[in-house]
Amino acid sequence: MTSKPKTYTWISLWFLLTVPIIAWDVGYCFMSAGSGSFRPRSMKGGDLHWLWKPYGIYQETDDVYGLPALHSGDGFTNAQSFLNIIETLINITYLYLAHVAAWPPATLVGFSGALMTWAKTVLYWAQEYYCGYCAVGHNSLSDLIVYWIIPGGLWIVVPAFILFQLGSDLVESLEVASKKAKAQ
Repeated sequence: MTSKPKTYTWISLWFLLTVPIIAWDVGYCFMSAGSGSFRPRSMKGGDLHWLWKPYGIYQETDDVYGLPALHSGDGFTNAQSFLNIIETLINITYLYLAHVAAWPPATLVGFSGALMTWAKTVLYWAQEYYCGYCAVGHNSLSDLIVYWIIPGGLWIVVPAFILFQLGSDLVESLEVASKKAKAQ
């Protein structure tokens, strides 16, 4: 007899609420594709910038999202954005498997999505550290905290809590399965 996966409202809400946020971010990044003096459509001065107006601040705060990375041909922005698409598809799959299909291994899918988010964001921060804060080091401490550390930190802290919760559920499931196997 199989059991339904444990679900948590806060985890499901995180996965659900991050879908439009990530879609918005992906749109900004992929609409920024261009080179030379061509001003990308999603950035300041672009005809579609009004859709990404808050990114006007962010492109000045984080050069990875700004013109310096674009003009240097740095592919990290769109590479991490591509991974955002995969991560979001995994999270949507978790929501379906956990809440609609009630498939017990859904927990592993959710854990995988959260691990991908956490690891990608840690990589993003580690890259900044190891390049001597090459993309954000020009900011004042207050701007760095408000526009980069706090928003980026959410993508480390919340997935870490999800990893702990879903990881605990996975361990519990493995322990139950192990006890059942030993009893046979």
